[in-house]
Amino acid sequence: MTGRLLYDPDCGFCTRCAAWLEGRGLHASVEPITPEMLQASGIDEERALREIPFVSDDGTVTHGAAAIGRALATGPQPLRAVGLLLCHTPVRWLADPVYHWVATHRHELPGGTAACRMPGPRP
Repeated sequence: MTGRLLYDPDCGFCTRCAAWLEGRGLHASVEPITPEMLQASGIDEERALREIPFVSDDGTVTHGAAAIGRALATGPQPLRAVGLLLCHTPVRWLADPVYHWVATHRHELPGGTAACRMPGPRP
């Protein structure tokens, strides 16, 4: 499995996480989001800035914790095992709220800046 994990290049926290992932031997690429990519993949920009998208080679788009799982599943062990776990229930029941908390607080996390704040009011 390969594909592309697209991150918000304006967010310092996201950029730090992307750099960490790039050094882990994933077969998936880790790329900054561009308007052209979003349009070509049919990804909603607002959602992509709230939940990281993963675009599979067949064009399937996954968001959030599942997207992280899909990207990790393209890497070597033990990342592959962690990625596969993140994609399946019951781990997803825990991973989704953790991902949501991290996403809504990314501006407060290491590497985060005011530019990392998610658009719109915090849910």
